[in-house]
Formats: sequence, C-alpha cells, structure tokens
Amino acid sequence: MLPDQYLSADEWTAVMLTLQVATRAVLMGLPFAVAIALLLSRTRFPGRSLLDTLVHLPLVLPPVVVGWLLLLIFGLRGLIGGWLYSALGVRLVFTTEGAALACAVMSFPLMVRTIRLSLDAIDPGLVQAARSLGAGPLDRLMSLVLPLALPGILVGAITAFVACLGEFGAVITFAASIPGQTQTLPLAIYAALQQPNGENVAARLSLVSLVLATLGLLGSEWVNRILRARIGR
Repeated sequence: MLPDQYLSADEWTAVMLTLQVATRAVLMGLPFAVAIALLLSRTRFPGRSLLDTLVHLPLVLPPVVVGWLLLLIFGLRGLIGGWLYSALGVRLVFTTEGAALACAVMSFPLMVRTIRLSLDAIDPGLVQAARSLGAGPLDRLMSLVLPLALPGILVGAITAFVACLGEFGAVITFAASIPGQTQTLPLAIYAALQQPNGENVAARLSLVSLVLATLGLLGSEWVNRILRARIGR
C-alpha cells in the first residue's frame, strides 16, 4: 500500500525532507570524520587531546547551544556566514542546507568515534609488515588501513544517518521550522503537538520515525557483520 494512504502531502514532505537532510549531513561530514579519525588514531602531536575534546563537544553540549554557535559562525552576520553571503551569495541559516549542516555537526562525533575504534582495532603488525615490504604511506592507507576500517566507516555513517533523523535542538535553532524547507520529522512532530487535536498527526509521524530508526540500526548491525565476515575480523 502506498505511503500516501497513511500520510498527508505535508507529512510525506517532512519524511522525504528528513531523509534528504540526513543524507546530505552524512555526505558532508564523512570525509572529514575519516580524516580526523585517522589523525587521532595514527599520529601524535601537540594539541591532540584538545582536538579530541573539540570533536566530541557536540555530544555533551545542549543541542540548542550548538545551534546558537552555528548562528554565530554561519549566520548572515557570522564570521563565516557573513562572508559566504556577501562574497558568494550563499546563505545557510534557515535553509535546507543549514539543517543538514546542523545535523552534520551533531552527528560528527559519532562518526569519528566509530571510525577511530575501527582504526585502533587494526593489528599494527599488518601495517609494519606492509612497510617492510616497501609499501609507502599512501599505499598502506589505501590498500590496507581503509579497507580494514571499512566496517567502522560504514557503520559510523549509518549510525550518524539514524542520529540525524532525530535531531531537533540544533536544527530548530539554526534552521528554524519552515515547512518544506527545514521542518524535519522531529520538528513536524513538535509542531503537530502545538496544534489542537494534533495528536494523531504526531502519532503517525512518530511511528514513521520509529520505523526509520529501527531499520537504520538493524542495517548498521547487518552491514557490520557482513563486512567483518568478509575481511575475517
């Protein structure tokens, strides 16, 4: 049966927008998460603990605070946002792209942590053996380290995607709740609860959110098992 039989056009728009925002957020953050995880796992440098702390701050800060900091940095009068708007005409605040940015920032620590744990689990002896056989740093990275860390990378991406489906505070603070542009599922549920007799709408959207989150977590576990079985870990 078609989703339109259960959801109105506006509700279906919120669902599709949520999936779009979550996808953009993961694609935006994953390359940087891999790079930071490699940096934290494979190198030692002054300020490493500080970088690690900054990366994980969104996990412990209230999401509203993260959204406010994004406003300070990427708002029209922000340090970066002001330049983007004046020089390139790019506006992030109160846009779909801004919602994706807020979700990317909130889910970034989850990706870094998962990928870093996967990198830390790689046997150093394998890397040393590759080095002794003449493999350079780039060869070791592309042919050994990243393939072995692939389960962690994909699981981190899927986990971040699922987390983005439920992000509320940072999105509403930085991107607001604009139907069709920034009103993702959590924001649509909240908006429905503010309306008279909106409990049925909130219940339908909550069920959709629950199903998507469950499928995402099950998919994460399935991908992890399949990939680890294939690489023998």
